[in-house]
Amino acid sequence: MTVPTGRRERKKAATRHRIADTALRLFSERGYDAVGIREVAEEADVAVTTLFSHFASKEALVFEHDGDFEQGLTRAVTERAPQEPLIPALRREIHAMVRHCTADGVAPIRRMIDGSPALRQYEDSMRLRHAEFLAAAIVADPELSRSTTACRAIARFAIDAYSVGREAADPEAAVDEIFRMIEAAWEAVSRSA
Repeated sequence: MTVPTGRRERKKAATRHRIADTALRLFSERGYDAVGIREVAEEADVAVTTLFSHFASKEALVFEHDGDFEQGLTRAVTERAPQEPLIPALRREIHAMVRHCTADGVAPIRRMIDGSPALRQYEDSMRLRHAEFLAAAIVADPELSRSTTACRAIARFAIDAYSVGREAADPEAAVDEIFRMIEAAWEAVSRSA
């Protein structure tokens, strides 16, 4: 997560974090479907409008780091070292995302997501959005001259590597295995271009 620098930004970040922590605690105690937005706002000691200024929906409360993941994926492309190949940079970022989502204490949240159709649907749409942002960053990089279709496919493969890796018995090995296939696909596209 990016550390805010100014007082105002730190205060906003602290409020956002307090709201998300409160929501997760309430969801864990009583179940996702049993807790309403007003209850979360009241318990976090904020107005409902304040809650919605930080989170677009109830589902977004569960995915507090969504924006960080999206930015990290984009930075993996735009801030990689000069001449660094794309695929190793993406692999590092996906490994970081998988480590975050398989850390100790995350299992109850994962069970809550898996048990809620609304949360699963939100997560699916979030992954598609991440893939589109990642694809746009790849397409925009002049050093990565591939078709838009190839860029979108590689972005989707990378996001799928996160999903499959997160669920594997050995997440790190799974991500590495998937990225060997992604790298082969990326190289095959460059040879055919």
